[in-house]
Amino acid sequence: MKPLRSTAIITLAIFGCLSLGNRMPLAEAVGEDNEIDRGRYLVEEVAKCGECHTPRDAKGELDQQAWLQGGSIWIEPVRPIQNWADRVPPIAGLPGLSVEQAERVLEKGIGPQAEALRPPMHIYHMKHADAKAIIAYLNSLRRPDH
Repeated sequence: MKPLRSTAIITLAIFGCLSLGNRMPLAEAVGEDNEIDRGRYLVEEVAKCGECHTPRDAKGELDQQAWLQGGSIWIEPVRPIQNWADRVPPIAGLPGLSVEQAERVLEKGIGPQAEALRPPMHIYHMKHADAKAIIAYLNSLRRPDH
């Protein structure tokens, strides 16, 4: 085999391993027809909702037994930010939110009662299909006990 061709094959093999290593395209990873799995992917891998909406244990690790059950905010702004939230609401089971309110938060970036979202909440402007998948996933989860 010629050196240039060997290098090209090795480069393609490495690129292929890196690009497929731990992620596949969304349609292949979760199946286009499974809305809850698609919502799980968006919540866990894209929006990373668990980073704030899941309480942390004494070691600072996410408490998987309280997944998306709300809790204290563990991050602080470098400089004071007006209206910074000190707690995040539970989103597992979407307690206290209608589908329409959840859609408003995810699609329009405003609170369930048309109020401004408090930092550090991200302001999203999702497509309806993405919001619908996230809502389906969140509604599939156990609501908090508290």
